[in-house]
Parts: sequence; C-alpha cells; structure tokens
Amino acid sequence: MMAARSVSRGERSREAQRADDGKLVERLVGGDSSAWSALVERYGPVIYGAVGKTLRRYGRDGAEAADIAQDVFLRLCNDGYRLLRQYDPARASLSTWLTVVSVSGAIDFLRRQKAATSPLEDLPEHIAAVDPKLPDPVRIPEGLLSPRQSLVLQLLYDRDMDVAEIAALLAIDAQTVRSTHHKALVKLRAYFALDD
Repeated sequence: MMAARSVSRGERSREAQRADDGKLVERLVGGDSSAWSALVERYGPVIYGAVGKTLRRYGRDGAEAADIAQDVFLRLCNDGYRLLRQYDPARASLSTWLTVVSVSGAIDFLRRQKAATSPLEDLPEHIAAVDPKLPDPVRIPEGLLSPRQSLVLQLLYDRDMDVAEIAALLAIDAQTVRSTHHKALVKLRAYFALDD
C-alpha cells in the first residue's frame, strides 16, 4: 500500500514538473528574458551532460562538448524559439526533450566533421579529376575595336579594374568608360553572331 502512494506522489511530482516546464517555455517564447536565464541554469547541465555522453559513446574525448552545447542553445533560441515552441509537456519532460535535442545536435556535429575530414583517397576518382584541356582563347580580329575600346576591355576583364579606377587612370569621365565598354560589346556581339 505504501508503494502505491509513493508512485502516486511521484506521478504528481512529474506532472507538476512538466506543468512548470511548460510555463517556463511559455514565458520564454512570450519574451520573458528571465526565463532564458532560468532555462540555462536549470537545464544547462542536462544539455552539456547529454552532449558529453554522446561524444564519449562515439570515442571522442569530449573536448568539443562546450561548443556543441552552445550550438544546442543557439538552435533553441533561433527563429523566435521555433524549436522550443515544439516542446509538448504532455509527451515528455523538458529534461528528456532537451536530452534528445542535445544528442541530435552532437550526432549532427559528428556527421559534419566526418564529412569535412574525408581523406582524398576515399573520394571517388571522378570528383578529383581535372580536365587539363582549357578552352581556346577568344580571338578578336585586328581593327575590329578601336584602341580605346580594346584598352577599356583589357582593364575591365584582364586587370579586374572597376569603371571609376579606369576613368581615373585614363583621365576621362566614368560615363565615357561605360559608353566605350558598351560600344565594344555591341561590336563583338555583332561580329561573333555573324561568325556562327
């Protein structure tokens, strides 16, 4: 008979804890900044512990646990607490829910790290293949462009200068550079359209 009463009290205390957790999340998503401090203080050790345990389970020393726990906290508060809004106190305690989120965050971290550190030998050969053949350079016939048009194109495309720099270098107006560029492109388009 004593066991039945203690279970009932335990169930009531779990229900009370879930109700308290639900209120904490409601306050948090409602904009109460003190609720965030309460969440971090109460559940920071739960998140950090779940991350550390997950790392150890996968043979890691846990040095990254603090960074991953920080990422979990960021996920919780991103987009107006979008992830925290999914918490349902009727389904699990906040502690259990945060443990699942933390384990998921640690596993995601491990997957990203594994993908980023794949040795080159493990990559399929076609990914690392390089086509040594370069396309033939475009040949502009002599006399098609004026010397100024040729110079403007060379400065724009070969030397990667902007219009203002070219205008200053040639001591001309920036609009003249743009106009010269446009006229050169019109000539080139017309020439290469006939060439096809």
